[in-house]
Amino acid sequence: MHLPPDDRTLSPRTGYTRAHWETAADSLLAAVEPYATEDRALYHFPGDRQSWSGRLSDGLEGYARTLLLAAFRRDETALERYADGLAAGVSGVWPRIEDRSQPLVEAASIALALRLTRPLLWDRLDDGVRQRAAAWLGDGLTAEAWPCNWELFPVTVGGFLQEIGYEAEESRKAIDRGLGRIEEWYVGGGWYTDGDGRKYDYYNGWAMHLYPVLHAWLAQDERLLDLYGGRLSRHLEDYARLFGGDGAPMHQGRSLTYRFATTAPLWLGALTGRTPLTPGETRRLSSGALKYFLERGAVDEHGLLSLGWHGPDEAVLQGYSGPASPYWASKGFLGLLLPADHEVWTAAEEPAPAERTDAVTAVAAPNWLLQSTSADGLVRLHNHGSEDVRYDPYYTRLAYSTATAPAPTYDNSVLVGDDPSRTDIVPLGVGDGWAASRHSAGDGARVTSVVLARGAVEVRAHLVAGAAQGTPVRITGWAATDEVRAELRPVAGLDDELTGTTEAGPTLFVALARLTAEPEPAPLQELVTVDVDADGGIHVRWSDDRAVRVWLTDGDGVRVETASA
Repeated sequence: MHLPPDDRTLSPRTGYTRAHWETAADSLLAAVEPYATEDRALYHFPGDRQSWSGRLSDGLEGYARTLLLAAFRRDETALERYADGLAAGVSGVWPRIEDRSQPLVEAASIALALRLTRPLLWDRLDDGVRQRAAAWLGDGLTAEAWPCNWELFPVTVGGFLQEIGYEAEESRKAIDRGLGRIEEWYVGGGWYTDGDGRKYDYYNGWAMHLYPVLHAWLAQDERLLDLYGGRLSRHLEDYARLFGGDGAPMHQGRSLTYRFATTAPLWLGALTGRTPLTPGETRRLSSGALKYFLERGAVDEHGLLSLGWHGPDEAVLQGYSGPASPYWASKGFLGLLLPADHEVWTAAEEPAPAERTDAVTAVAAPNWLLQSTSADGLVRLHNHGSEDVRYDPYYTRLAYSTATAPAPTYDNSVLVGDDPSRTDIVPLGVGDGWAASRHSAGDGARVTSVVLARGAVEVRAHLVAGAAQGTPVRITGWAATDEVRAELRPVAGLDDELTGTTEAGPTLFVALARLTAEPEPAPLQELVTVDVDADGGIHVRWSDDRAVRVWLTDGDGVRVETASA
């Protein structure tokens, strides 16, 4: 991909401008065109992988997700090609939208693209094509969705069909039904769980916020825009902290192959005026993520987005991941809807939160603690509330970062009797520099955990109860890479191999951890001292004389007291 020269005056952090985004969009669109079928209704990308929905559905996915990119780019030449594909697709090529079927997902992308480009595409179609297209989309109004972000796909389809006057009452019902469902999953503070349970990840931004806010904005419904836009703005206060200084998004959750779709909520806030971020922050974060992936092999030798993270990577895929799935990254080009003279494109870049200062931020809704260090730009997420065992290890580890990926050797885990299980997570609170939770572990054990963080240093404590006396317990920390250094040191209950055994009652294990990219970090013992008294109280003193005392119990949970000496 041949990008324009960097502009270090307008964009001192990334060098990227609107021209870089336009070029990236154009290059991605040009690269997919050879893989369209002759009638342009399906896009079949190379490779052996097929999603569980089958080849026909995968081809539809290729059409719909790249159409979305053409819509954000407002590329009239490309849209003419997609108009031809639409005409063929709704004339019998595309599979019908049925209950809980993948075509419902792709119908939402198609409907959104048609709504965004109505004068350029929809209004130029023959009446017969419009009627068949509306009828094909119409099945999405009543198709049963999976009980998660899928509930918003009928909303998106209904928004377009209502606008063109097709099945207005059914469209309204679909909109109301879907928006009603997500109210059940809004937990406050700008956060949704993606369906029942405690599934917190990037779907908050590229689905749970994106579709309602865009619908309200396109419908010019100020009441809905105030509601959903207000939630988006609050979410962005936390969300902006999930990006590393190198532009990397947090490596947590599922569907990570969508890569820079992580930028969609950032652009959405600027587009609708519902954001706490300055224009310079918004572009710096967004361009940083795009640059991060483009410089690390996300686009292959054919100009296609591969199934993976940097390059191909099976570890980040799910059963629904087909060859065209990565093109939901198209959502990251939402910012191209903003005109070239918008201040988000003309303002000078400003530092991202991870670049400004060291920070430890409590995020109450998911019960997360975010820890960032400006010297190396690393962000760490201490997870004491998010869980979805279907996609473990990307939900259930104790910690994630912008520089590491979950390792098959069970990094950031408590292994009770060699069992790394962490299920039934119960949040026990977050506060000033700490987060705590309880979970079920192997051999019927219960583990109450707390992490205290300052700078790049972590104090991790785990109280193991319910296991037979003499059960081995092993604590693991960060998985090191060539770019970062990982440390884990025993403090209490552990030998030099970070292994201990349970006693007759609840047993406390304490360790010091650190993940850093600093070339010569200060020794851990100079940054923190930790003592455990006879009653199990943990006394922590940081190098700035800030003192913290922690008590863990199997019943009451955790008590934290903070004071300055």
